[in-house]
Amino acid sequence: MIHSIARILALAGAAGSVASLGYYLLCLWSAAAFLRRRGMADEAARPAVPLPPVSILKPLKGVDPEMYENFRSHCVQDYGEYEIIFGVSDRNDPAITEVERLQKDFPQRPIQLVVCEENLGVNTKVSALAQMLRRARYDHLVVNDSDIRVTRGYLRSVIAPLVAGDRAISESSTRSGRVGLVTCLYRGVPSPTLGSRLESLGISTDFCAGVLAAQQLEGGIRFGLGSTLAFRRADLQAAGGFEAFADYLADDYQLGHQLTAHGLQGKLSETVVETFLPPYTLREFMRHQLRWARTLRASRPAGYAGLVLTFGLCWALLALLSSSAAPWAWGLLAAVAVARVAVAVAVGRFVLQDRRMLPLLILLPLRDVIALFIWAASFAGSKVQWRGDAFVLRNGKLAKL
Repeated sequence: MIHSIARILALAGAAGSVASLGYYLLCLWSAAAFLRRRGMADEAARPAVPLPPVSILKPLKGVDPEMYENFRSHCVQDYGEYEIIFGVSDRNDPAITEVERLQKDFPQRPIQLVVCEENLGVNTKVSALAQMLRRARYDHLVVNDSDIRVTRGYLRSVIAPLVAGDRAISESSTRSGRVGLVTCLYRGVPSPTLGSRLESLGISTDFCAGVLAAQQLEGGIRFGLGSTLAFRRADLQAAGGFEAFADYLADDYQLGHQLTAHGLQGKLSETVVETFLPPYTLREFMRHQLRWARTLRASRPAGYAGLVLTFGLCWALLALLSSSAAPWAWGLLAAVAVARVAVAVAVGRFVLQDRRMLPLLILLPLRDVIALFIWAASFAGSKVQWRGDAFVLRNGKLAKL
């Protein structure tokens, strides 16, 4: 009996390992395709085109690491006309001090601070965005999170595809198939704690690899990332406005999903931004990962269930232990380990250009084992902790406990 169970587990581990190898190859192929597109964009002699004025919307709650420098990077853009609108839900929010400092340091830059006290839904961030939009002067919009830092050419890179889409729309008089959403990959800059380093490693070697693989499989990006959402006001209104997403936790995903569902294309920009991570303890890291996992499960249930076939190191270790360390299992573990590290280096080092990632690779087995447990735990309930409050997820929507 025990021998039969061990054999079944060994076969399951082998099958899971082979499936994971296939997924790793897909990730490598996707990373190579992204790098080719980036190379073509860098080498192409693009004609100078007039770029429209832009409103950047940044909802805030509390203070993030490196917050002022993150804000400042948005004020020194190599771009013509743009404004920045910050929004808070509480007039005593400590982030207000940083915005006021920014207004003082950049008096020439149109910077607004909006106190968004109207409650339009459970998601206070989206509720704030709807109220900030009323103050926006321009029709091309960029939304990104408060912890995002960008390069000087950021605005040009995320708005240019929309301008190309504007011209195509005017020529064909239809929106269908034109770029209506631009989003960005991001790399995590960790604080010096284990939890923060594990978070950064997961972003660079796991999450972004999955985004690239999804883009390759689905023939484009059909969702948005909170690191950047660039779109047109008219397209947002056609999708129901921000108010349509005011009860969703994954508002960035839903916005991108709805825009592409209305016949517009999503584009993954060649530009990579940075997010500065707080000093997570191990417990805080796992709580944050569980919220993230349950959010993904609610947003993409089929794809999320399929993630079980991506935990290659765990499957290979299962095969090794249940086969009494058979030579074939050692070979399978070696192949999976090489492929896993190759994906980490290809995506983290070359696609995201994350120089901090390589020293963290020693933590990769620990990160993958924790990720498997988080994946399993995400099916055990629908409660999440978000911005200091407890919620339950029902069909992707938030309900306060």
